[in-house]
Amino acid sequence: MRATSPISLASRFQDSPVPLYLQLADLMRARIDRGQWPRGHRLPSLEVLMEEFGVARVTVRQAIDLLAREGLLSPQRGRGTFVTGEPPRGRIINVVTTLAELARVYEDTQPRVVNIDESVTEPPLSLTEGTPAARYAYMRRVHLRDGQPYCVIDIYLDERIFRQSPARFRSRTVIPLLVSMPGVDIHEAHQVLTIGTADIEVAHLLEVPVNAPTAEVRRVFKDRHGVVIYFADVVYRGDAIRLEMDLKP
Repeated sequence: MRATSPISLASRFQDSPVPLYLQLADLMRARIDRGQWPRGHRLPSLEVLMEEFGVARVTVRQAIDLLAREGLLSPQRGRGTFVTGEPPRGRIINVVTTLAELARVYEDTQPRVVNIDESVTEPPLSLTEGTPAARYAYMRRVHLRDGQPYCVIDIYLDERIFRQSPARFRSRTVIPLLVSMPGVDIHEAHQVLTIGTADIEVAHLLEVPVNAPTAEVRRVFKDRHGVVIYFADVVYRGDAIRLEMDLKP
């Protein structure tokens, strides 16, 4: 694979509103994660990094300082900068393909739920996604694990179902509750995953840089009459998602 030239890298950096040192830190973090810069590796000199990435000395120093605070790099006076750690590789959410597996995923992660909005409103359903219920309870929430936010979710739940157990729906993840509730008819469940980037609001809630990669999931559950009883738009941090598939030979 041909190496990227300093000029093209510099141009790519300038196309983004994210500060240069954060972009450079992301790139350097990725090299550590891939093993291109293994533990104990000494980084090239500041001058070499400046030339490779087409950025100023202060930008390289800021990126190194950030990664040093994360425990990934150790600048040593007179010796250079060494790799001392690896980015965490754990993923909080595995992308699954059945409703039962999805319920288990949420039960196993045991997130802390922080509700940040609640009202009665209509979901942004398209004509092909199903028939709307009469009224929906809307909840906007952030899910956290070990104190770290990993997703922002906008949930629209058929109000008739929400009123059966509002306290539990406000404090727990919704899907395991729906699956376990007697009388709740989930006849069809569908989700679509796309790759996106964090806007200013989502970046703030997920504690990631603006334009950081995200995984966006749209979920629709319908009853046997085609009525949408659960609709959700979920935005996950890109580093919280793991997608694994068996490929047919």
